[in-house]
Amino acid sequence: MADQDATRISTDVHPDALADRGAAPSRNRAVAGGGLLLAGVALAAANMRPAVTSLASLLGEVRDSLGASSTWASVVTSVPTLCFGVAGIGAPLLARRMGINKVIGVSLAVLTAAMLLRTTGGPWTVLSGTVLVCAAIAMCNVLIPVVVKEAFPTRVGMATALYTTAMAAGGATGSALTPYLDAATGSWRLSLATWAVVALAALCVWVPATAHRSSARQVAGSSGPRRSLARSPLAWVITGYFALQSLVAYVVMGWLPEVFKGAGLDGTTAGMLLGLLLLIGVPINMVLPPLVTRTRSQSGWAVGMAVLTTGGLLGLLLAPLSVPVVWALAIGIGMSAFPLALVLISLRTANAADTGSLSAMSQSVGYLVASFGPFLFGVLHDVTGGWSASLLVLVVVVALQAVFGVIAGRPRTV
Repeated sequence: MADQDATRISTDVHPDALADRGAAPSRNRAVAGGGLLLAGVALAAANMRPAVTSLASLLGEVRDSLGASSTWASVVTSVPTLCFGVAGIGAPLLARRMGINKVIGVSLAVLTAAMLLRTTGGPWTVLSGTVLVCAAIAMCNVLIPVVVKEAFPTRVGMATALYTTAMAAGGATGSALTPYLDAATGSWRLSLATWAVVALAALCVWVPATAHRSSARQVAGSSGPRRSLARSPLAWVITGYFALQSLVAYVVMGWLPEVFKGAGLDGTTAGMLLGLLLLIGVPINMVLPPLVTRTRSQSGWAVGMAVLTTGGLLGLLLAPLSVPVVWALAIGIGMSAFPLALVLISLRTANAADTGSLSAMSQSVGYLVASFGPFLFGVLHDVTGGWSASLLVLVVVVALQAVFGVIAGRPRTV
């Protein structure tokens, strides 16, 4: 009788309770997997700038050590944006063939190897290694916003904040720490090679973070039909905004230490100012995306960023040594136009498929346009013998950026 009662009790348990018992471990695994994926996104993002800013902070020393020309230095500073544009075009195609997670994983492996490669030879080795480095970064640039949109659709602001904060922190650390590594080791090669360790760490987290994820999540833009956005005026406006803020950012990251050194600062201080400029972006990148996603229009944010950047550039032009820290901070805050651009890509699209298309379009075309900035900035300096003309042209670019930002910030979707 007792056995029958026990049997009856066990079979009378409500099916929902049994489902909950099975669902709890599944939910726990999903939460843990989501946390690991967020960590993978953050570490991958942390590698998207040190390879560029670390070289920029030692550009003069590397050029002199290799016996390279100023033209070579101008080409090196233009390589990141050029590669981001060209390689970014192929990111969605590779993602559809291999799966988005695998493409990002392979890109991190290539990044690790290429950062070591470029420290082993002469000018052409440095240049070719930098090309590979930036091609790998380009893949992550285009595809990680799609991962954010697809894996965290209800937390786009939070995930974007984590992504852009890690990117800003990586860029700032690369610029600020590399001169000290150079002083400690006495070798720019060893200093630059050190950053390959960070890329390897990202790879070691990314592989297990994505190993458990279903294949349905591994295709870029799997939610919704794929379509071209080439006929969308709004898509072109967002692309223009992305291009102009990228042009400004890569000119600053590539040339700001040289501008400060031309004004009379020593190399270590100039590198530290670039590091400070990038470091101020860390807290801003942390809070800006969630705030931006809560406002109906983002036009005011775009104007505010442009005003700050303009103020810093004019200060650098008119009185570079008066309060250089203030000029660096103003430019650094204004360069938070980058996370704003990424948020706009998500806010102006209705599904992950359009996010992938707009991300690829804005970043490939945008970076191709931006690639001319660092090169022309350096060439204009060589022609005029000073930085004034280059800085004035950059101020004009920021004004155009504000115009595009006002239009892109209006609430609607492509």
